[in-house]
Amino acid sequence: MVIGRSIALIFLLSLFSGCRPAPNVSDETKTRAEAGDAAAQCKLGVMYQTGEGVPEDFAEAAKWYRKAADQGNPSAQCNLGFLYSRGHGVPKNRAEAFNWYRKAAEQGDASGEFSLGLKYAEGEGVTRDRLEALAWVYLAIEGGEGNALETRASLEKYLGPEGTLKAHQRSGELSAEINRRKEVTPKKK
Repeated sequence: MVIGRSIALIFLLSLFSGCRPAPNVSDETKTRAEAGDAAAQCKLGVMYQTGEGVPEDFAEAAKWYRKAADQGNPSAQCNLGFLYSRGHGVPKNRAEAFNWYRKAAEQGDASGEFSLGLKYAEGEGVTRDRLEALAWVYLAIEGGEGNALETRASLEKYLGPEGTLKAHQRSGELSAEINRRKEVTPKKK
């Protein structure tokens, strides 16, 4: 199914947006991460996940993502969700993956919105709800997530005109909720 292929594609193309590492771990990055800098923690997570500049170690990646994710870093939340969805460095847990994707999506993170939409479409970690899936996919596209276009077409075809209209309406509601949260929640690194 198109949606299943999209799950792999999103992470190959955009999983690491927002926290790209330098080729080697620098003392400065590690010092900043150890001092609690969420962006540096996310960078270390990416480096350990991909083996860039450090030995590949999914458990270590999960540790650094968790530190950044707990501070509200949406890229780390999305990446941690991916590790839980695959069981890399953490026990495989679809519900936990869904929760981390939701946290990223609720901050307006396009990758998180797309990942959450895919989880709703497939019913992974949540009851399948294609209308809710399409609403999140619309937000992801609006946020620049080009990988979501194929999934949008598949869901629109499945839901038909009436379902598509409802998904647009739901997307507007979700967007308003996200914007309200942004107004009252201070932005974290």
